[in-house]
Amino acid sequence: MKAYRIPFIVLSLAAAPVYAADADLSLTNDSVKGQVNFFGPNSDIQVGTGYTYHEGSRHIGNVDFHAQGRTALGNLPTTAGIGVRAIGWDDDRLDGGAVALGGFATVNVPDVPGLSFTGGLHYAPSILSFGDSDDLTSVELRGSYRVIRNAELFAGYRYLNTDFEGPGDLNLDEGVMAGMKIFF
Repeated sequence: MKAYRIPFIVLSLAAAPVYAADADLSLTNDSVKGQVNFFGPNSDIQVGTGYTYHEGSRHIGNVDFHAQGRTALGNLPTTAGIGVRAIGWDDDRLDGGAVALGGFATVNVPDVPGLSFTGGLHYAPSILSFGDSDDLTSVELRGSYRVIRNAELFAGYRYLNTDFEGPGDLNLDEGVMAGMKIFF
């Protein structure tokens, strides 16, 4: 990791509470990811940014922009968003990225206060990919439990994969994850 990135990341995370609605930190066996979202679930838009460090000097950054709203899935209150996630990644000899289209949904379970499930899917075909990426798929599933009013713990699965022109693909980040989210 280049030395100038460390102070920038620390400063970004320290300044997050000033402008953010929530921040989460998650770990897999091979990676750590920090994500900051700037608007709450009652806003009509959601803007966020994240950074993932994957073991072996792989750096992955993302910027998210979604239109979001409240709806219901059956009788379950749901927050859903549709939009784009721009993802850029850098590995030792390879780098690339994409502007992926997709969305997310968070379903709350009223019978168990504090319990929710979130799923997100974003996909970028080759026309929206650049560098060494020919396409890109991002999937995240998580179950969360709000332990106090402004913090929740979660566990789930994260999958980020890119294909290359010609044969081959690379799982940029994949695995069972655990983490916490803090609401401001």
